[in-house]
Amino acid sequence: MVHVTIPSTKSPGNLRQLAIYLRRDKLAFCAAFFLFLLIACVLFGPLMIGDAAGKLGLRQRNLPPFSLEQGLIYFLGADTLGRPILARLIVGAQNTLGIAAAAVFFSMLVGGTLGLVAGYSERWYSHVILRLADVVMSFPSLLLALIVLYTLGPSMMNLVIVLAITRMPIFIRTARAEVLELRERMFVSAALSMGASSGRILFRHIAPLVLPTLVTIAAIDFATVILAESSLSFLGLGIQPPDFTWGAMVANGRGYLASAWWIAFWPGLAILLTTLSLNILASWARTVADPLQRWRLQALRKAPR
Repeated sequence: MVHVTIPSTKSPGNLRQLAIYLRRDKLAFCAAFFLFLLIACVLFGPLMIGDAAGKLGLRQRNLPPFSLEQGLIYFLGADTLGRPILARLIVGAQNTLGIAAAAVFFSMLVGGTLGLVAGYSERWYSHVILRLADVVMSFPSLLLALIVLYTLGPSMMNLVIVLAITRMPIFIRTARAEVLELRERMFVSAALSMGASSGRILFRHIAPLVLPTLVTIAAIDFATVILAESSLSFLGLGIQPPDFTWGAMVANGRGYLASAWWIAFWPGLAILLTTLSLNILASWARTVADPLQRWRLQALRKAPR
């Protein structure tokens, strides 16, 4: 069981210390900078490109990259219908990250709540929750998603639900492990002696202490959900045209790898860099949170000029 707790960042001193640690780890700093640019593109990019991602341009069919003759929007080339890949990368990032964020949020919300109940209560339904989590974990997550989406049909809502269900056992088990330790502490006994109900103790006193760990697990799991969504979209079980994600863009370009490699290369590179950056930041966060490993960052100094 992975237990990670990020240090409190409420005071300016802690924020400054985290910024110092981030600057000292060049790889983590580059990962954070890339994710910052990606989020900025997702938030403000669609306002700048307008409807360019879906606009056909038959004269630009399979236009090679690194040319400014057709404008900056065609710098990364165009696909088989003349649509600029740069604009489609921005819109695809919005869809990919939106689906992953929704799936992680609902899996954390539902799985964390079920884990709180399963850890605090010893009644029959707590055992049912654990057995359901074991059933979901016994299936390969991608295979389970394929079966459900093939049965229900591909759509954005079904995709979010399936991805949330496949990741839910992680949050159930993490929250339950936290609650099993917290319910034995003195403040829980004091609340019981004062007549507090189980629901109040669980959601008012215990849940805020479990939430930081769940948020950290969600950040770590975000990269896994992006890969799962891209795999499903590549197989044609993601969101359907005219909407698209990075995985669908890779699928559309796989038949043109010999003649127009850039159609599949750029979205594949975006998936690689995003998941790699998320994993690097997650590893950095674990190092910062662990006092036994934090010395590695504290020992780093700027190289002499």
